[in-house]
Amino acid sequence: MKIVYGTDMGGIPWTEPMAQEFGRMVSGGMKPMDAIQSATMRASEMLEMKGEIGVVAAGAFADIIAVQGDPLKDVNELEHVHFVMHNGAVFKSELAK
Repeated sequence: MKIVYGTDMGGIPWTEPMAQEFGRMVSGGMKPMDAIQSATMRASEMLEMKGEIGVVAAGAFADIIAVQGDPLKDVNELEHVHFVMHNGAVFKSELAK
């Protein structure tokens, strides 16, 4: 069975971070990597865009994020994004230098 991350999870106000879905997926039994892949490669497969989105590769559409901690140890780190690169340009940068 393939599970894909989505913003229609419901149960929280739209003013709250959608990244809470990662924690809910893990508390529901998924491993952190599986939850992350649900928002990247699994989503690309379901949209029939494998290799075009959901992957960091030459020629692919990719936005890059960075967090301070290890989301494989605590998936809730994904609720605290400190760096975003969009279309090859830094959109947000709060990382320590």
